[in-house]
Amino acid sequence: MAEINGIAHIQLCVSDMERSLPFYSTLLQSMGMKPVIEDKSYLYCVGGKTAIAITPASESYKNTTFVQGTVGLHHICFRARSREDVDEIYKIAIGLAAKIIRQPELGNFAPGYYSTLFEDPDGIRIEINFVPGKGLLEEK
Repeated sequence: MAEINGIAHIQLCVSDMERSLPFYSTLLQSMGMKPVIEDKSYLYCVGGKTAIAITPASESYKNTTFVQGTVGLHHICFRARSREDVDEIYKIAIGLAAKIIRQPELGNFAPGYYSTLFEDPDGIRIEINFVPGKGLLEEK
């Protein structure tokens, strides 16, 4: 059986690079990701065994925003190393004027699941979570 080893990269298209670059550059670097490519038309940050690319949407979609519940990405969730990291990134999201969907809280997705959820300038949802131990993979 083939087995994956995480996610290599995720590419998000945004409607306004001038607005989204400062948001994502600050957010991703605050999570320990390093920019490998950063210019006015492309951001590529690497860290935590993955990479995130931010690119402009096609010209025909520049006047649209992300709509929850349509076909495609629902949200992206980054794993934090601690509850304190979730809290810190939540504060950074507030500083970036992100729309907060859920303040840091315990959830029932796995034992000890602690997360926050917010939206980027286009409404793309970003979650940060911490699950102690092996979470749902913990042997009982």
